[in-house]
Amino acid sequence: MELTRRDFCRAVLAIGAYAGFRPCAFAEDAAGLPLPTPTHLKWADMELGMFYHYDIPIFGGGRAPHPNRYNPHKLDTDQWMEAAKAFGAKYVVLTAKHGAGFMQWQSDIYPYGLKQSKWRDGKGDLVRDFVNSARKYGMLPGLYVAMHYNWFLGVRRSNGRVSSKGYFGYGEEAQKKYSASCEAVLTELLTNYGELFEIWFDGGILPPEEGGPRALEIIERLQPNAILFQGPKQAKNIIRWVGNERGVAPYPCWSTGRDVTQSDGIKEAKGEKYSGTPEGKKWMPGECDVPLGRGKWLCTDHEKDPYWTMDYLVDMYTRSVGRNCNLLLNAAPRQDGLVAEEEMKIYAEFGRRIKQRYSNMLAKTEGEGARVELAIPKDSGEVNQVVLMERIARGERVREFAIEAKEASGEWREIYKGSCIGHKHIVRFNKIRTDALRLNIAKAAATPLIRDFSAYCN
Repeated sequence: MELTRRDFCRAVLAIGAYAGFRPCAFAEDAAGLPLPTPTHLKWADMELGMFYHYDIPIFGGGRAPHPNRYNPHKLDTDQWMEAAKAFGAKYVVLTAKHGAGFMQWQSDIYPYGLKQSKWRDGKGDLVRDFVNSARKYGMLPGLYVAMHYNWFLGVRRSNGRVSSKGYFGYGEEAQKKYSASCEAVLTELLTNYGELFEIWFDGGILPPEEGGPRALEIIERLQPNAILFQGPKQAKNIIRWVGNERGVAPYPCWSTGRDVTQSDGIKEAKGEKYSGTPEGKKWMPGECDVPLGRGKWLCTDHEKDPYWTMDYLVDMYTRSVGRNCNLLLNAAPRQDGLVAEEEMKIYAEFGRRIKQRYSNMLAKTEGEGARVELAIPKDSGEVNQVVLMERIARGERVREFAIEAKEASGEWREIYKGSCIGHKHIVRFNKIRTDALRLNIAKAAATPLIRDFSAYCN
C-alpha cells in the first residue's frame, strides 16, 4: 500500500510521542515571508557601528551660531577612526548636516556652512576628511542628513515644514525652496563622496505629496545600495528606530513590520510599535543608537551627564546585537576636533570586554529543522552563554523555541525559552556543567535554518 504524505506525518508524530517528544511540523517553503535585501544582509553582519555627532552648536552661540565660530584647530578624523577601531565598529556615520542647518562640506546651496567659516580659510570639507579616513581604516562610511528641521532655514518643529522666518523667508514659497534645498543637499552628498553604506534621516522625511523633497528618487538614482535609517517609506533598504536612546532593544524585536512612518520609522498595531511583528510584510530591522553618556550626543561644555558604566555597556551589547539589532554607539568630538582621551579609553575597554566575552567558544554547530543538538567537549568545564543565528537570507522563520541542557542522569532540562532569533540572539544564564545542549523549535513559519548554535563560558 502506498504511504501518503498525511499518513507519513501521522506516523512521525506517533513515533515522536512514544519517544517522549513532539516534533513540530513546518511548511516546506517560506512562500510569502518577507526577505532582506543584500544590503540588509551586509548591514546585519556588521553588527557594530560608530556615530559621530559634530556640529556648529558645540562652539556656542545658540542653535544656529555664526559660521565663524566653527574652528576645530586640531581636527583629526583619523583619530576618530581609532575610536571606532578600538570599539570594534565596522561602519561609521557622520552628522554631515544636523539641526542647525550648517553644511560641513563645500556647498553653495545656501550661505551657511564651511565656505562661510574661517576654518581652513573657508576651504575645509569635513565630509571628505571623514569618508577618506573611514576607508583608510577599513570602515564603511555613512552620513546623517537632518531634513526634519533646520534652524537657519526656519524649520523648527521637527516635521520638515518651514515654521518661522529663515533664509528663504516664510510661507508656501519658502517651503518649496526648503524642499528644493533638501534635494540639492542630498544630490551633493550622494554624488561627491563615493559609495555610502548608511544614510541617516533622523525623524524621517516629509513625503513629496505633502510638500517634501523627492528624496527616494535621488537615493535610488545615486546610492541604491545604501541602508536607510527612517528614510522614505517606500525604500527597500530601510531600517528602523527601537524607541529609545539607551542602546537596548525590546525583546522580542522582529526584523519585520507592517509599515513605516515618516517620523519615528515604524507603524504597527497597538503594543507592537518598537518590537516589530512576525506578521509584518516589510523587512525593516532595528538599529540601537546611543550616546556614550546619558543624553550626550554633542560635546558641549554645559553637559555634565555621567558616562554609562562599563557593565552597562557590555550588557547593552547583549540587549542590542543580541536582540536582533545593530548597535550604533556615539562619539562626540570636542571643540578642538578630537575625541577626548578619557572617551578613547572607554571605547577601547568596551571593545576588549566584548572580545573577551566571546573568546572562549566551547562548541559550535548549525542545522535545520525542529531540533539541533550541540555536543560540549567533556573537558570544557562550564557553560553560561549561547549564541543563536538564523539564515535570514531565507527569512526570519523561528517563532518559539527552547534551549535544553543534558544533565548527568541523561535527562534534558529546559534552561531558556524564547521567541525571536533573527540575525542573532544571545542568551546568558548561570554557569552549568553539561556535555550537550539542544535547541527545540516549537513554532516556525517555515523549516528553521540555523546558521549558528554555539556555546561559551566567561
